[in-house]
Amino acid sequence: MPKPTSAPTGLPAWPLPLLCALLPLLAAHLAWWLSVQGELVAACNPYLDGCVSISRAARHGLGNLLFRLAMLPCATVQVAVWWCAAQWLQRGTGVPARALPWLGLTAGAFLGLYAAFLGSEGETYGLLRRYGITVYFGASFLALMSVLRRMSRQWQDAPAFAPLRIVALGMLAVGLASVTVTASVADQLARDRWENRLEWALGLWLTAMFAVLAWHWWRERLRIVLK
Repeated sequence: MPKPTSAPTGLPAWPLPLLCALLPLLAAHLAWWLSVQGELVAACNPYLDGCVSISRAARHGLGNLLFRLAMLPCATVQVAVWWCAAQWLQRGTGVPARALPWLGLTAGAFLGLYAAFLGSEGETYGLLRRYGITVYFGASFLALMSVLRRMSRQWQDAPAFAPLRIVALGMLAVGLASVTVTASVADQLARDRWENRLEWALGLWLTAMFAVLAWHWWRERLRIVLK
């Protein structure tokens, strides 16, 4: 199993979270661009107009193929990142993070489920996609909160603590906004547009979360030793 260490042996750990940051970001935007070029979705700014969700932008055509090719291995890499994060936290704080690998495994499994059935037609497949992405976002947020909880005890001076806390607040704000929109916006079209905007925004916060981990592990020269 890979074991994080600061010793000058093994492989650098920071490329793993960097891949988790860049692959979904590039895959989602490339899939959206290809869908626009293929006239599968409207040409607009999804962040401002909310005209299309990430799922809808990557549901058909070449964009769907590229998105799935990127996200399926990314799900596996995310599992590895959270496992390494648990070992990194235990070394830095002295407190075991036993739930973190399981949260990471849950997030990765449901991200893989979502990507595997993206583009499949039928009510059952649609239900699997919705549960997949919902559980993925939820498990990723809980994994982040687990990291912050352990860092807050005796490792608040770590450079990653404040940026990760900002990311957590941003993700929480998006979640609360989504609940508010669902409860208060009666018009279906307006509600869909707001939900689409919030989905793209949440994707950016997830990118920021993994980017912070990549930056901190690069700064700390954290390395992985395979045993």
